[in-house]
Amino acid sequence: MNQMLASFALIVLMVLSTGCQSTLTGESYSRSEARKVQQVQYGTVEYLRPVMIEGTKTPVGAGAGAAVGGIAGSSVGSGKGAAVAGVVGAVAGGVAGAAAEEQVTKRQGVEITVRLDNRQIIAVVQEVAPGVSFRNGDRVRVLTVNGTTRIAR
Repeated sequence: MNQMLASFALIVLMVLSTGCQSTLTGESYSRSEARKVQQVQYGTVEYLRPVMIEGTKTPVGAGAGAAVGGIAGSSVGSGKGAAVAGVVGAVAGGVAGAAAEEQVTKRQGVEITVRLDNRQIIAVVQEVAPGVSFRNGDRVRVLTVNGTTRIAR
């Protein structure tokens, strides 16, 4: 029974950590950015560099991991031994859950350096979107809304 409960909690952890993430591509907008005036500038891509965008670090991963670890640990032994194993399992599960969430939600990104038409040079990091790629020399639009900047064709 405890193993089934631990397995269920692990599945919930995986669903929560992937279901709550947002995308950081140039094609993705938050609800607060929709229907807002954007500042648009034009420029030319000068340099591209692959980067890794770190994953989320919310209490969800650590909490779910702690729950799974505590349940699994408390099923070891009996009496005080089970209580101690439950605490140790909860701590270890919390650490493992936080690490799992961060690993599952990290994304491949690209740093795009653009020389704007006004000669200013900027760099923007965004998630790599399927089917969208940039090359040196590409003409691009630089869109900014609510402090968020993205590069688009």
